[in-house]
Amino acid sequence: MSTLLHEIQGALAILTLNRPDKYNAFNREMALSLQAALDTCADPSIRAVLITGAGKAFCSGQDLAEAIDPNGPGMKKILSEHYNPIVRRIVSLEKPVIAAVNGVAAGAGANLALCCDITVAAESASFIQAFSKIGLVPDTGGSYFLPRLVGPQKAAAWMMLGDKIGAREAEQQGMIYAVYPDADFMTAAKNLAEKLSQMPTQALARIKKQLQLSAIQTLEQQLHTEDDLQQQAAATRDFQEGVNAFLEKRNPRFEGK
Repeated sequence: MSTLLHEIQGALAILTLNRPDKYNAFNREMALSLQAALDTCADPSIRAVLITGAGKAFCSGQDLAEAIDPNGPGMKKILSEHYNPIVRRIVSLEKPVIAAVNGVAAGAGANLALCCDITVAAESASFIQAFSKIGLVPDTGGSYFLPRLVGPQKAAAWMMLGDKIGAREAEQQGMIYAVYPDADFMTAAKNLAEKLSQMPTQALARIKKQLQLSAIQTLEQQLHTEDDLQQQAAATRDFQEGVNAFLEKRNPRFEGK
């Protein structure tokens, strides 16, 4: 059975972590499969990506049996060859990546969700920075993304204590975008992702870049970035379509070009 399901629906790619019997814990095969799938999502015909989990969990983090296996990849390879490349691919992908957290997201699974551009969760879902419970520190970009989302105090407490954070609290604290009722969750998540896949993709890619640079730039540098990216966006076919649609009082038909 494939450890990752890869489905294309129009301009949307749906990537499903598929080790439900292990609560979608990462092993080497699944990590490398996710990297390969994200690489294919660079194709211009794909204009949004949705990442979710099969079964009851989103992702429970690293498969610890593999982590302690003397013949396994070892922690250095797990970070440098599994998780860090996944984070880099999601961050650099020039289109929106949505995490649809259908159940528990723990450890690397929680931080996989947080490195995505927009994260939504089912009402019954939860997030756990589980690392300290087994004597480890956060990885998969968690120490970068979480304090930027909720502030250093909350991030420190959640990482040190390993608290279980329910979906509603995660939303209230600004950690995720939205929570949907369990019964409607996947429909709502897919509707959101499909909406993004029909928007002006190059503009969304530039918004993504703006937000990334805003974390490290001064105001003056950010104003220059806005100038540059706005000029690039104004040269796209989608900008012209958006203006024409506005003037003609109709819905725009963006092509992502």
